Amino acid sequence: MSAVLQILSAGPGLSLQDAGRPGLLSKGLSRGGAMDPQALAEGAALLRSDPERALAIEMAGAGGTFRAEGADLLIALTGAPMTAEIEGVRLHWSGSHVLPRGATLKIGGALKGSYGYLSIAGLDAAEILGARSAHISGGIGGRLQAGDRLTCRPAPEAGGMMIAADDRFSGGEIRILPSVQTDQFATDTLARLETTAFHKDARASRMGARMGHEGPGFSSDAHLAILSEIIVPGDVQVIGDGSPFVLLNECQSMGGYPRIATVISADLTKVAQAAPGSPIRFRFVTLDEALSARTSLVKHLKSLPSRVQPRVRHPGDISDLLSYQLVGGVISAHHDAHEEEI
Repeated sequence: MSAVLQILSAGPGLSLQDAGRPGLLSKGLSRGGAMDPQALAEGAALLRSDPERALAIEMAGAGGTFRAEGADLLIALTGAPMTAEIEGVRLHWSGSHVLPRGATLKIGGALKGSYGYLSIAGLDAAEILGARSAHISGGIGGRLQAGDRLTCRPAPEAGGMMIAADDRFSGGEIRILPSVQTDQFATDTLARLETTAFHKDARASRMGARMGHEGPGFSSDAHLAILSEIIVPGDVQVIGDGSPFVLLNECQSMGGYPRIATVISADLTKVAQAAPGSPIRFRFVTLDEALSARTSLVKHLKSLPSRVQPRVRHPGDISDLLSYQLVGGVISAHHDAHEEEI
């Protein structure tokens, strides 16, 4: 039996995303892929599918309206929490659910964070350059639109599972390492980078995010002669107005702005997920600390399948509550617990 997810309406930032395309930077293509790889892995854990083949609909800021056709679908909702309901019944975020055939799933705006994910069991798409994800700035694939139909498979099992998600959606401390031009910045400028209260600017995309702040910028005349060279996601460039700009998944492969630092890989998702206006503070760490953080993250991702557990439903979410036997086996009101046979 064939199963399809029909997109009835789509927010402005919907696209298919997997782990991206590593190894193509020398060809001029950054990795791309899911802005929140952990959300992708959480979705795979909830669906009990192979995390190496995880594919999901990434939703930037808001979702859309979807309908299951041909069969029931097993879905998982992860990443930045968003409002969600099936036929008017609210859904638990960071959990799995069955979307019945013919039923409509509505996903609204993000409650916090930036990127939410809709994973569907059996979701598939054609591979291009070794991946199924869209790379918007690279011209591979494109945004999902109303009318698109995505091939899935019938729900292999019931939903009702959940996974506890850490709060990576509110900004906060971002650990950084020295980069190529860090030693060309004045000592007091580097110190100010760590003490300045930044906020994520609204001018952010899959390519990068500007860090807004009060006070003077972080550039100097010594950087006017820098030539364009290879750049990678995580690099913190100081752009023309003196603001730090953190490069993200779909950044260009070459750039000429000076790099004051590089965000460690374990914290890059926090930058991507922070909603506009979220507080950001930078802190330099050692390479050993960065590697330790990366090791801890990898260990956490591998542990995700063991963290999935049944969800205890709230009575208000059970539309047919009165059909359940809730009081069977209780003690009679006339029974005297103190009258025991000897």
